[in-house]
Amino acid sequence: MSATLKPGEAAPPGAPEWTTARERGSLALARFMVWLVRRVGWWPGHLLLYPIALYFLAASPRPRAAARAYLARALGRAPRLPDLFRLYFAFASTILDRAFLVTGEAARYRIEVRGLEALQARIAAGQGCVILGAHLGSFEALRLVADRGCPVDLAVMMHEANAARLKAVFDALGGAARQAAVIPLGTAEAMLRARECLERGGLVGLLADRAPRAERVLEVPFLGAPAPLPTGPHLLAAVLEAPVLLAFGIWRGPRHYEVRFEPFAEPLPPGREGRAAAVAERVRRYAARLEAVCREHPYNWFNFYDVWRRDAA
Repeated sequence: MSATLKPGEAAPPGAPEWTTARERGSLALARFMVWLVRRVGWWPGHLLLYPIALYFLAASPRPRAAARAYLARALGRAPRLPDLFRLYFAFASTILDRAFLVTGEAARYRIEVRGLEALQARIAAGQGCVILGAHLGSFEALRLVADRGCPVDLAVMMHEANAARLKAVFDALGGAARQAAVIPLGTAEAMLRARECLERGGLVGLLADRAPRAERVLEVPFLGAPAPLPTGPHLLAAVLEAPVLLAFGIWRGPRHYEVRFEPFAEPLPPGREGRAAAVAERVRRYAARLEAVCREHPYNWFNFYDVWRRDAA
């Protein structure tokens, strides 16, 4: 393992592979899946997930190897073939559900919410809040909670380029309202739009477990070994002087999600003094919480690349 990166140090040019990997699958297949579940129903689509998950499990050797390495750490034992299938199937299930959740067709979904009082307290105080998630379960389940009566705006900051083809299919389902709720990361106006949302007492959500090429990272303990996690989401919250909550939309089974909100950090005072150390400490605490959730729900974390190797590409 290479030396630990210092706070603010950029990752080497070869990292990480998910930022340059071509999106697998077929746009035609994605459109067919959306058409099928919208015309015929959820159950035919759910049954199709079994051969689809098996196909991608068999046809993707590098993601399969990465999934095996992750599950070995999360399970504390060598994963078996059924373990790998459960991970792939859970991932496929969240994609299927997205076709329904982005259009508000969630009447038959069971959504259990924990820790909502922490979020409600921030909203009642008129205090904008940054919500940090992960590629764990479904972020759409979190947005569904907001759609069911959140009195403030929710804006989601996201990297859009790596899954553009599949995203285009679901954006067509979601319509203009969904488009307006997305702030593309890496644009000049991203910070401005996030600040405006927070000043209105709104919520700004983003995922904090992947670092795109050239983003600064910090190596922190994660599932038994140092892993490079991005500092950007934590730095953004610090610069915006916003409180931070963690949120996870855990897939618990067919049409069943558990949404968790957890208090995480209070706003940092204005100025740069002590900011780097505070951001580094937050990255470490975030990694510890993500590790705990991964061990509790090991088949929910969907990062099909070698998280622990910066030179994986």
